[in-house]
Amino acid sequence: MAEEFKDKNLTCRECGKEFVHSAEDQKFYQEKGYENEPVRCPDCRSARKRGGFDGPREMHKITCAECGKEDEVPFKPAGDRPVYCKECFAKKRQE
Repeated sequence: MAEEFKDKNLTCRECGKEFVHSAEDQKFYQEKGYENEPVRCPDCRSARKRGGFDGPREMHKITCAECGKEDEVPFKPAGDRPVYCKECFAKKRQE
């Protein structure tokens, strides 16, 4: 039996505004295998994707493990794995 979805009102974790998690969105979430409901409204999700909440992302300088070039990454390397510049990372992803 197919699950019947109904619109739900949720409260955004970022701005505190109420937003609707529509029945259509709930079905999409289920189809994608998402187990959690959204915690941010559409506006805050968009702003977060653009890096608009805490200002620009904090970047960390690295030396590429492949080519030796200096670059920056948006995470703090732990030192237990190689870190690559943007170009080498793209090449590695294609392999």
